[in-house]
Amino acid sequence: MLAWRPGMQITVKIVNVFDRNLDIDLPNHLALINLFDPNTGATSCVMDGTYITGIRTAASAVLSARMLSRSGSRIATVIGAGVQGREHLRLLPLIRNLEHINVCSLRFGDAQKLAALSEIARATTDVEAAVRESDIVCLATHSPTPVIKPESIKPGTHVSSVGYYPPNGELPKGLAREHRLFVETLDAFQPTPVGCGELAGLDASTGTTLGAVALGWRPGRLNDAEITVYKAMGIAMEDMVAANLAYQRAKRAGGGDVIAW
Repeated sequence: MLAWRPGMQITVKIVNVFDRNLDIDLPNHLALINLFDPNTGATSCVMDGTYITGIRTAASAVLSARMLSRSGSRIATVIGAGVQGREHLRLLPLIRNLEHINVCSLRFGDAQKLAALSEIARATTDVEAAVRESDIVCLATHSPTPVIKPESIKPGTHVSSVGYYPPNGELPKGLAREHRLFVETLDAFQPTPVGCGELAGLDASTGTTLGAVALGWRPGRLNDAEITVYKAMGIAMEDMVAANLAYQRAKRAGGGDVIAW
């Protein structure tokens, strides 16, 4: 994944996905980010990309919850106990005064381990009950099939999905088709691997970008009863901004090591 804009370093991220890493207590998504001087092409920085990938992906989903969930939302459910689940659990309390967060995972032990990191989190094996009581539902898995039932979503809920596993994925396609849909970029409607499998066949006109809502060009939530859905694709622009912020801060703080080429 590569991106550049004037005033920033050229950014190239390499991502590896190895599902069996979970068996040896490693993330199944591992990444490396390289920055290059835009004037010469010389390498200016080599940094880990796993954390940046995790935080920027979760941040976009939690931003969608801040912008689109009801202000009185008190219960959230996070499905997935990996890197994304961890970052969602850390960020959600920053945007709503939550009473508790349900944590669900394919392996209950993983859910328990993650829930132990937060005083308001609790692990559960009953996904449907957790979803039914929730005001915010965050899908953060690497599942090739839907992990929730659309009929479990109550009116007024905000649902976000960051998982990517074409040709289908974790988000029930009916949710994206039957409710107001929000995305990072309209590229999400393109065929995979550029776009999201759950949005296949949908016209881009059915989606609204978070940017358009933030700028006031398009409305966000219209009323307290509607269900809103955010489907993240993950775009290189987000990596570029996050990596450049990290690079500039490291330079100011004198962090990192200088390597003679």
